[in-house]
Amino acid sequence: MKRSVGVGAAFLPALALAAFFPIDVTPQLNGADVTYETMPITFNTGVMSLRNRGTTAAQCKAVFDIGPDTPRVRKVVLAPGESATLTGNFRSEIIRMRIELTCKPS
Repeated sequence: MKRSVGVGAAFLPALALAAFFPIDVTPQLNGADVTYETMPITFNTGVMSLRNRGTTAAQCKAVFDIGPDTPRVRKVVLAPGESATLTGNFRSEIIRMRIELTCKPS
């Protein structure tokens, strides 16, 4: 019994790290004062949080791409001081995610 618990405990760190993958962001902010943060959530979902720190609204488009699946496109209009969370959910397991973020003041 103790041996099976020890083996299960050995796999726990591997399972915890399985949801983490690198996320590369290519920002094109075009003068918009937008900040972003990224984070993997599960083995097939990545999240990007946006915040408009400017004095004018910003139109943003994020393209989530992992390679073999079709890229996911998310669009949002952020009022000054507003924040939004965008997700890219895929059917296959993610090894590396690339996000092209394009924002412009409106």
